[in-house]
Amino acid sequence: MKKWLKVSLILLLALAVIFISYTLYQFRDRHKGYEVDIKINAAHSEEIKAGFSKVDITPTYFDTWTDHNGDARFSEKDGDVYQDRNGNGQFDPIYLAGFHQNRPASGVNDPLWARTMVLDDGNSRLALCVIDMIGFGHDDVVNVRKRLEASLNIDYLIISSTHVHSSPDLMGMWGVNEYSNGVNADYLEFVMKGILESVESATNVLEPAYFRFAVDEDTAHPLVGDTRDPQVFDASIQIMQAVSVKEGRTLGTLMNWGNHPETLWSGNTMISSDFPHYFREYVENGIMEKDSLKLEGMGGTSIFLNGALGGLMTTHPSLPVVDPYSGEIFQEENNDKIDAQGKALAKIVLEKLISDSVVEVKNGNLNIRAKSIELSLDNKLFRLAAWIGIFKRGLSSWWKIRSEVAVWNLGPASFVHIPGELYPEILNGGIELPEGADFGIEPIEVPAIRSVMPGQFRFFNGMSNDMIGYIVPKSQWDEKPPFTYGREKRPYGEINSLGPETAPVLHRVVLELLEDLR
Repeated sequence: MKKWLKVSLILLLALAVIFISYTLYQFRDRHKGYEVDIKINAAHSEEIKAGFSKVDITPTYFDTWTDHNGDARFSEKDGDVYQDRNGNGQFDPIYLAGFHQNRPASGVNDPLWARTMVLDDGNSRLALCVIDMIGFGHDDVVNVRKRLEASLNIDYLIISSTHVHSSPDLMGMWGVNEYSNGVNADYLEFVMKGILESVESATNVLEPAYFRFAVDEDTAHPLVGDTRDPQVFDASIQIMQAVSVKEGRTLGTLMNWGNHPETLWSGNTMISSDFPHYFREYVENGIMEKDSLKLEGMGGTSIFLNGALGGLMTTHPSLPVVDPYSGEIFQEENNDKIDAQGKALAKIVLEKLISDSVVEVKNGNLNIRAKSIELSLDNKLFRLAAWIGIFKRGLSSWWKIRSEVAVWNLGPASFVHIPGELYPEILNGGIELPEGADFGIEPIEVPAIRSVMPGQFRFFNGMSNDMIGYIVPKSQWDEKPPFTYGREKRPYGEINSLGPETAPVLHRVVLELLEDLR
């Protein structure tokens, strides 16, 4: 064999080995053998303890910039300049998640938080931590769980995201361009430590509590729009208030509503938790209007749980927000608009909590079900993103990723947690078989999840323990022309979904867990 042929074969073999080794490394299972299978049945309990905390996880030191032409994309060619705060001669930004790549943060509008509720019925201890982020991958959730102090005796930790689109990129897909990971590793570690601190702090202040539940079915409907048919919303606000038995003060309040926190929209470059900031502030501190107290705040720590926001549920720039007291209308996407939106939401919650419709629960028990699941990674762009390192996420088996579903109940309330942006028609009903859909099948995800949830108050929380993108009813799946509802191109949800099998699998597992919970 000629020498050049031998050399060529050796080089090809070496390249093949490098390619295979790189691929195996990128798709390696970061938590091999990890599995959640929790079945906690409540024993009789005379009291339930609750603890709340909040820890500031706002980035504190990063290079900012001045957007010369207002396009929310950093480019020195456009005259944009950066402030080199560490003096190293290069731009070290925090990239914001959502909308488009290359959107560095130019400053801080309002703080980001890790807010935690811990419940303990003497038999089990549940922790729910909500962070002001667009999402938090399952591998990172497991990393945090593995770092929990054993002395905290947490039986199950749920980490959820508000899905805010003005927070730092923790998923990877909003870096300087579509081929670059946008996660700042130091900041990711800062967030993880914030979650751990928040869980520990909430656990350390556990005290006997009673609970007050309420729901408002549709007053918040005008504050959210649906950009994709069918027009189905998760517009109800589910409310849970924990009150100290000894002192009668509010320990914390959960507010559950489905909408993208992206009212500031794509031109914003300031770090913000968007409307949840004002929503939580007004519920805690009350609503003042022209030096007059309109509604007294509840105190304690307020936690916003996002709901079913696929579809897409959003306060689009075309949707006005009306200040509930002044009547002023805000159309432009700015701080005044998210202030008015948060105020309107808080007014609904505060009025409900002083109404006769509140249901009080003096004692109760926690029943918890949680299960690891495998989901097919059918999206070829997601596969490529994982291969080149935009998503730092491995496979649990052949083209499958590990994720998680959880359900639990407390007295007259039940809670469902799923790992992405659920289309509201899967939660509340109204799935269609539109003309032009790819599969031409009758709806699979029936009955609606909320219709089979036990109890009077039914909380649904997306972006829990993972962030897998949109969860689209299979009968409405629409990647190929002709497109449904007269569209000229495929809808956004399918582009950012694992694939058409995601919704059927999640729906089936949720119903199984709910049946077992009953």
